[in-house]
Amino acid sequence: MDPLDLDLNKRYTYADYLTWMDDVRRELFDGFIKLMTPAPSRMHQRISAKMMKIWGVYLENKKCEVYHAPSDVRFPMDKQAQSDKQIYTVLQPDIYVICDLTKMDDRGCLGAPDLIIEIVSAKNSKYDIKDKFEIYQEHGVKEYWIVNPTDENVNVFFLNDNGKYQLVGMYAGDDKIPVNIFNGELKVDLTEVFMP
Repeated sequence: MDPLDLDLNKRYTYADYLTWMDDVRRELFDGFIKLMTPAPSRMHQRISAKMMKIWGVYLENKKCEVYHAPSDVRFPMDKQAQSDKQIYTVLQPDIYVICDLTKMDDRGCLGAPDLIIEIVSAKNSKYDIKDKFEIYQEHGVKEYWIVNPTDENVNVFFLNDNGKYQLVGMYAGDDKIPVNIFNGELKVDLTEVFMP
């Protein structure tokens, strides 16, 4: 299908999404197309690379794995609705950690990762801070980090027993962020993340 023929007001499924053979980056948000910016900023990519290195080193020889965009995470509406025609939300988090590797296949992740990191920019901050926040919370992503490169800070949310995100920390400067899904065993040093 020609990307110019896509109707941004129409609701699509993951099955439709798989037919779009072009280089346009997009996500499906409850069936509606969300076009991605052509390429992230240099600062975004530098932070992403540093985070991937930290996570990659820590997870070496452990049961969890880390992935980065573009990698599709499919959020089925319920556990029974897992066919491509029944999935309406497909997002590409900047970074995600998955410990239940049965959720992984050659197309990415089917179901909620354990932790997601989004690196926000002025163009996508509302989408990451509000829209994706709600999707991740609804689908049970245990831990969600929102990284602000401009202000060099990170807000960390953790899913409480009621299935709602609770702000567990606001980090900046030389703070070390304890990773909640690992009970603080890993601490991410922000000086390593934000240093030039």
